[in-house]
Amino acid sequence: MNRREFMNLMGIGVLATSLPVALAACQSETAAPDAAPEDDAVAIDSTPREDGFAAMATVGELDEAGFVSDKNFQGTQLVVVRDPADDAALIAVNSLCTHQGCSVAWEEGAFACPCHGSSFNPDGTVASGPAPTALETYEAKIEDDLVLVKV
Repeated sequence: MNRREFMNLMGIGVLATSLPVALAACQSETAAPDAAPEDDAVAIDSTPREDGFAAMATVGELDEAGFVSDKNFQGTQLVVVRDPADDAALIAVNSLCTHQGCSVAWEEGAFACPCHGSSFNPDGTVASGPAPTALETYEAKIEDDLVLVKV
């Protein structure tokens, strides 16, 4: 074996033995199981209750943003807002526009479709087309500081 072959084998050996150390150093650290979460988010159990209602968000989240939405709540795309006519009541609508299925957004007291300009009143009825029908609505209520929806 000549000197060059020896140095190549030594280099490969050094790389091979340091690889596990390098991989361990590159892995992200995980929090201990008993560590507190870093944010103030509250875990919400969205399992439907016997009466059919399921928790979607906290009242604090609703009031902070003015609405809460979930693209897959119990298999439905929802937006929940406070009823402008009665602050204690909630309105929950399927947030898919009835024109071509774009996601509507809560803007300035109405639901607006960004794709083709349809707008919907807070109760989900069509304010202006081309949407042919109203947004589907669901029962919603506040209970124990949670926003509950029955899909």
